[in-house]
Amino acid sequence: MQKSNDPKNQDGEKPKVRFITIDNEDSGQRIDNFLLRTLKGVPKSHLYRLLRKGEIRVNKKRIKPVYKLLVNDIVRIAPIRVSEKTENVSTGLTIVANLEKQILFEDDRLIVINKPSGMAVHGGSGLSFGLIEALRALRPDARMLELVHRLDRDTSGCLVVAKKRSALRHLHEQLRNKKVQKFYHALVKGHWPTKLTRVTEALKKNDLKSGERVVVVDNINGKESETRFRVLERYRGATLVRAFPVTGRTHQIRVHCQVSGHSIAMDAKYGHEDFDAEMKNKGLKRLFLHAASIEFTHPNTLERLKIEAPLEPSLERLLTKLVRE
Repeated sequence: MQKSNDPKNQDGEKPKVRFITIDNEDSGQRIDNFLLRTLKGVPKSHLYRLLRKGEIRVNKKRIKPVYKLLVNDIVRIAPIRVSEKTENVSTGLTIVANLEKQILFEDDRLIVINKPSGMAVHGGSGLSFGLIEALRALRPDARMLELVHRLDRDTSGCLVVAKKRSALRHLHEQLRNKKVQKFYHALVKGHWPTKLTRVTEALKKNDLKSGERVVVVDNINGKESETRFRVLERYRGATLVRAFPVTGRTHQIRVHCQVSGHSIAMDAKYGHEDFDAEMKNKGLKRLFLHAASIEFTHPNTLERLKIEAPLEPSLERLLTKLVRE
């Protein structure tokens, strides 16, 4: 996206007309999707109203929301006051500042970060901001930062963020074609059998009246799911396993561990009360599920990349307190 005239609103200046020249990165997408990403903070309904009124035009012509942008199209955007509320994340906050140290890989196409446990990937549901908003605050000049995939709020580890639309498309295609390999480490209850290498229970999402989402095993109406497991280390009363989700269902690893009789330590939704109490007594304060590595083809160089995220110190400390078998 090459901006030929993009006055910035500073020092209380009134918003001005913006002209944006479309390049290869942004061609092919619908104008409404382009505007939603470019004009962050403007409500969707307001953008559609501006399009209807002709306040937003392409090559001086009125266009419909479904119009697909072409290279060298010139988008004219009438003066709009953009609410900064959703972007107002302070880089002075410790949790935001610490994210810089968690970046495992970065180039002009993408960022791979070791997401902390307890941090949602995006704001909402009472959260003022999540990881993606915090990253945008850390990288104010980045034209685009979008999540390639997600991690549960309590899960830590490798998370990929795209800096370009072409990289996002490329990585989404790899995810669809199962060309991305994600390996997780989980500490589970009891003695995980060496022969238990695959769990294939179908899973179904249930939304409770409270708004909480719970996933249950349902081999009739549920979605086909598969997780592969390998034992990494055995401890008295617990096992450290490596989990490879072949499919990517919500809470898949957590529920597949639970249904196998080996719940993950400190899992508030699917855990085992006695096991959790024991681990809590040893100092564990979070879910012991960590996205330890991710492997994919780089969208630009086409090299195969494998990025690894170290366990946070609290998890390492817990393992030293357990007795190996």
